[in-house]
Amino acid sequence: MSKILVIGEAVDGTLRNVSFEAIAAAKKIDEGAEIVALLLGNNDLSEQAQEMIQYGADRAITVQHDNLEHYTSEAYGQVVMEVMDEEEPTGVVMGHTSIGKDLTPKIAARRDLGLISDATAIEKDGDKVVFTRPIYSGKAFEKKVIKEGITFATIRPNNIPALEKDESRSGEVAAKDIDVKDLRTVVKEVIRKKTEGVDLSEANIVIAGGRGMKDAEGFNRLYELADLLGAAVGASRGACDADFCDYSLQIGQTGKVITPDLYIAFGISGAIQHLAGMSNSKVIVAVNTDEEATIFNIADYGIVGDVFEVLDLMIEEVKALQ
Repeated sequence: MSKILVIGEAVDGTLRNVSFEAIAAAKKIDEGAEIVALLLGNNDLSEQAQEMIQYGADRAITVQHDNLEHYTSEAYGQVVMEVMDEEEPTGVVMGHTSIGKDLTPKIAARRDLGLISDATAIEKDGDKVVFTRPIYSGKAFEKKVIKEGITFATIRPNNIPALEKDESRSGEVAAKDIDVKDLRTVVKEVIRKKTEGVDLSEANIVIAGGRGMKDAEGFNRLYELADLLGAAVGASRGACDADFCDYSLQIGQTGKVITPDLYIAFGISGAIQHLAGMSNSKVIVAVNTDEEATIFNIADYGIVGDVFEVLDLMIEEVKALQ
């Protein structure tokens, strides 16, 4: 029987949605395969393991060690490769997150494996598994097939829907003891810059602002609409460079690449670097005073007008609907 290893990822003890989407991706790769979830950390992971099972995994492996409190490629790599040696999976799937982008290429290189990164769709063509991934900053897509060896892939968040959660599902949760040692780098502390609201990379709705928001005070007005819609707030590089907000909110080629269901852009002209980070959003709404702004070329809906007037009207209308 084939077996696919799904590497889960948690932030502050809460599993990221892409972990559940990775399980759905594994099912698309091989519907009849046994799905084995792998979770790493320094605390008890049994609760998160059960959640992975409820989202479609057949069983779960947890590895707890003090050196896994914070991510390092060396520590995580040791664990993943040891589990791969023991389980001998026919496939490995992980989210294309900052950790996934760092960890999976190193494992692939160590094990001489092919890796398909940032997959946005998976389909079967006979016995072949065909992955679709963006190239040229999202301007085109290519279809890739792994010809030999295990199927190793990362998936872009918000592209492959997770399976429905079934709280009646149960499965074996095995705590594996692995001695994570001989590390050249140990992370003692991580100081996170606090960002308000929903996680930008996994949000279904994103409200983004550019230089057209004029200043930090104007940019902060976006948070009211975001709170009403349960959305995340993002920004163009121009807004970040102008100190309207932190760089953790930057969307684009040198920032985050997102694919929300709804993307509303206020005062963003649409530089090609920014479009690379959001052009695959399902619905794009652009608000700009300049009717010639590039972003209108890819927008599904465009509003030419003062961004603050439009923002106030949107807030008013959303409040009326609630």
